[in-house]
Amino acid sequence: MSPELASASAPVLHIHNGVATITLNRPAQRNRLENGDLKTLLAHFETVERDAKVRVLVLSANTVGQPKPVFCAGYDIGGFDEEGHGATFFETIPDTLATLRPVTICALNGSVYGGATDVVLACDLRIGLQGIEWRMPATALGLHYYPSGLQRYVSRFGLAGAKRAFLTARPFSADQLNAMGLFEALVTQHEWDATLAQLVADILSLAPLAVQETKKSLNEIASGEWDEQSLRAREHLTSRSADFAEGRVAFAERRKPVFVGR
Repeated sequence: MSPELASASAPVLHIHNGVATITLNRPAQRNRLENGDLKTLLAHFETVERDAKVRVLVLSANTVGQPKPVFCAGYDIGGFDEEGHGATFFETIPDTLATLRPVTICALNGSVYGGATDVVLACDLRIGLQGIEWRMPATALGLHYYPSGLQRYVSRFGLAGAKRAFLTARPFSADQLNAMGLFEALVTQHEWDATLAQLVADILSLAPLAVQETKKSLNEIASGEWDEQSLRAREHLTSRSADFAEGRVAFAERRKPVFVGR
């Protein structure tokens, strides 16, 4: 275990070689999110967004010592009573995560519940650990979920899957989630590190500017808030970029391109 994860704390940020890792770090509480943790996450997101060298953000959890791995047990509902918090405040976490500049990967190394499921959905890509489960108990608690969370569920799960999640509150198995296309990979603990490292490496090998601009366009298309002029502008920006010139030369020379992000 790394030194910064030796004791329970708010989420921990580590940045190295263009990759930021945020680790939920309250394993004894099944990584439940308290209001202070949410504020820390927002601060970490801001740090990552401002660091132009960061191209990939990995969100994971410390599951050491847990009988069964739990990525996150969800939002501490006791926090609803704190002034200025509750569902509206929680909503800012996945909403902010979904719009970050770097490619975001949720390394879902444990089961996930409640509002934390929307944090997982807000990431661009996900890898999952075999044997985990997923449950959205909002209606079992008497709550109508917030709009952006419902939109993400319908977008990622499809309407049938979203209805199952919210209108039955039944858990999903990892295999069910994988069948719906939620994961880039569903792997064993033995395969975990290599699978995550390869996914990160594949993203880092791409042209940074093209990835960044394409992510914006895909998000806009998914939300129905896109216009052709903006997408064309991004297309033209990348077609005139040094990276595209390098990509064409590298393809002709049958070598790996060396991108510079402009």
